[in-house]
Order: sequence, then C-alpha cells, then structure tokens
Amino acid sequence: MCIRDRLGGGFARYSTDTEWLAPHFEKMLYDNALLVSVLCEAFQVTGKKRYREVIDETLEFVQRELLHSSGGFYSALDADSEGVEGKFYTWSKDEIEQLLGNDTTLFCDYYDVSAGGNWEHTNILWVRKSMINFAANNGIPEEELNKVLHRCREKLMQARSKRIRPLLDDKIILGWNALMNTACSKAYAATGAENYRKLAIENMNFLLQYFAVNGTEEFHHTWKNNTARYPAFLDDYAFLIEALMHLQEVTGDTEWIKKAKLITEHVMGHFSEAETGFFYYTKTGQRDVIVRKKEVYDGAVPSGNSVMAKNLWQLSILFDKPEWRQRSIDMTASLGNAIVRYPTSFGNWAGLLMEFVTGTNEIAIVGEEAGQLCSQVLQAYIPQRVIMSSSLADKAYPLLAGKPAGDKTSIYLCRSYTCQRPVFSVNELMLLIDKNKNRQ
Repeated sequence: MCIRDRLGGGFARYSTDTEWLAPHFEKMLYDNALLVSVLCEAFQVTGKKRYREVIDETLEFVQRELLHSSGGFYSALDADSEGVEGKFYTWSKDEIEQLLGNDTTLFCDYYDVSAGGNWEHTNILWVRKSMINFAANNGIPEEELNKVLHRCREKLMQARSKRIRPLLDDKIILGWNALMNTACSKAYAATGAENYRKLAIENMNFLLQYFAVNGTEEFHHTWKNNTARYPAFLDDYAFLIEALMHLQEVTGDTEWIKKAKLITEHVMGHFSEAETGFFYYTKTGQRDVIVRKKEVYDGAVPSGNSVMAKNLWQLSILFDKPEWRQRSIDMTASLGNAIVRYPTSFGNWAGLLMEFVTGTNEIAIVGEEAGQLCSQVLQAYIPQRVIMSSSLADKAYPLLAGKPAGDKTSIYLCRSYTCQRPVFSVNELMLLIDKNKNRQ
C-alpha cells in the first residue's frame, strides 16, 4: 500500500488505482490526524511493533514539515513540484544505483523499483511483500534486512531533501488542528511517549491564544501571518471540544474540561436548531451565508453534529448534566434506521449508538500515584469510556466525589456513578470490564 510515504512518513490523500500503487500525492493534516488516531487504537489492541513505528514516523513527518514555530499545524503539502505530480516522491533506478551502490539490488527488489518504472516511467517505492516474508525468501535475517533498508532510506531521504519541494498550504485551521491535537493525545495514551503529550499541550495553548476572540469562547476558523480570520464553523468547535476532553485524560488537569464545557455552552447558544436539537454549520447572525446548512453525514471527517452528540454524552457524565445526555440521545435516535442501514455514512454516529447500548465505562483514579497509574490505564484499549484522575477526591466532579485517597492509589469502575469496589492495577480493571461485558 503506497498512500504512506516510505521515506519521510505521512499519508497521502488516497490511492488512484485498484492496486494501491499510485497515491494522489497531496498530504492533508486531517487525514494524518485521523489515521494516527486509528493506528493508536490498533497498537493498543494488538501491541504490534509496526503500528507503533508508523505512529512515530507519521508524527515525525507532521512535526518536521507541518509544524509552525509557535505550535500550530499547517494544512497540507501539495502533490506537485516543478509542475509534475509526485516528482518529489518518485525515483529512477539510475538515481538509486548512484546513491546506494552495492545495496541497490536488495533495495530495488524490496521496493519494486525497475529500470522501466512501476508508474509513468518512474518508480514509487512500493512494498509488495511483508518484511518477514521477503527476508525468508531471500535468506536474510529480518533484523539485518531492516538495518540495510533503514540505511538506504536515510541516503535517499538526504538526496530528496535537496529537491524542489511541493508547495506548502500554510493556513492553520482550527478544526484540523484540533483533530491532530486529539491524535497527539491518543499517541501519548497508546505509547506513553511524553513528547506527544507536550506537543498536544503546546498546540492547544496556541489555539486558545491565537484563535479565541478576545479571550472568549468564540473562535476564528483560520490563522495565517499572525492574523486570525473568519468565524469558526461547527466542526471547528466540535473537534476543539473533543481535543480538550482528551487533554484532560492525558494530563489530569480539569482546566481543559472546564474550557470544553464553556465552549459547548457557546455552541449550544449560537448554533442550535431548536426544532430538532441538531446544530447548524454556521453561527446565528452570520451574514455571509445565504442558507444555514446542517450536516449529519460522516464523510472524510466525522460530521460536526455526530462529534457534538458524543461530546454532549461524555460531558454529561463528567459534569452530571442530564439535559445534555438526553439531547445526545435524541439527536442519535432521530436519525432512525439510517445509522444501521448506511453505516459508511454514519460511522461516528454508529459508535455512539453502540455506546448507548453497551454503556460507558466511567473510570476514576484517585491517590498519590494517580498520574502514573492513569498513564498505564490509557495504554489499554478501553473503548466507550471516560477517565478522570486526581491525587485527591474532588466534589466538583461526580466521578471524583466521595473517593478519598487511601494508602494505595485506587481505580474505580463505575456505571451511572455507581461504582464497584476499587482495584489497584490495570489488569484488575480489565478483568472487571470483561466481567461486565459477559453479564450484558
């Protein structure tokens, strides 16, 4: 599969052929954000080293090529350079021979490079066999093959850095940044790598500083050349709220969800359609639109409405807001059988509907080592859950109220604020969750 850049990391938009050889070479921030989030879950479920490697490679690409010095993420890299699509990313066999010398044959066999080219008389680096199978077929230890290929990729990457680069779309878009912010939080959760949590915090501070209108809960949509412009859309707010909730999970800092709550209240006050409970794409009073549209389909990115429905559901638990819980249920229920009949158009909705059916795991971690234990819990794959952690009980939050810190840091598994006896390790927590599944 070749929508992933084999040298520099990062994913192109889509494949242009049925074999997944030739990508459309443009790289979008939102695609990479969503794919990192999925890869994090895959790594949590399987523990496969390859998923971790691709997470790291993708976020390395994002930081190297899409990160503004102040902490925002740029929107995209173009497909073309020197007027030719993909020229920056493709290779002739002669070029590779000059760069790799004795390693050429092995490298070209692995990446399907030929003198005639595998695409429009040039070569896209394309892996047709897994490393383990290729190593076995060629009588090479997998570790040795990996070392040779890594050395070769570094040489090609160095040569590629001297080429004329594709154009950079240097707009910084609120919603897309929020998606990547969530991806960074998920990357920290899955891997425990502190640099990803730090990146998420720095990016969120950038968004709150430069996109907010006079420090309020109203935001702009884009930022470029030190200027924020245009009123934010529903998607911007929905993804921002979602990112703030993930930041609370990975930091234990409740200031993030306080901000999420305030922004949610702003959205409800300025985007709501009273008759249906859904949200318009644009705010009340915006004069540069003829008709206020309302989107519910999940497409290349989840719809603002489906994300807001999930946000309302989770915030209703974190702040005990029954009216928000009911609104989330009503929004989902009003779509009727459409979610079940057309799941590819309602994927995010379907996940929320499943959570309504199976219930939400409410996880509270309280004690001196809450942060450390929370990091361990986050590395496990626990879908349909909310998590709060604190060194002390906190009556301001239902999940933390009435849970005094004991000699050992405790993990509470709750449903509708009814908690089971505390446990003290991730393994014990997972056993409790599995036991609850079997009872359903």
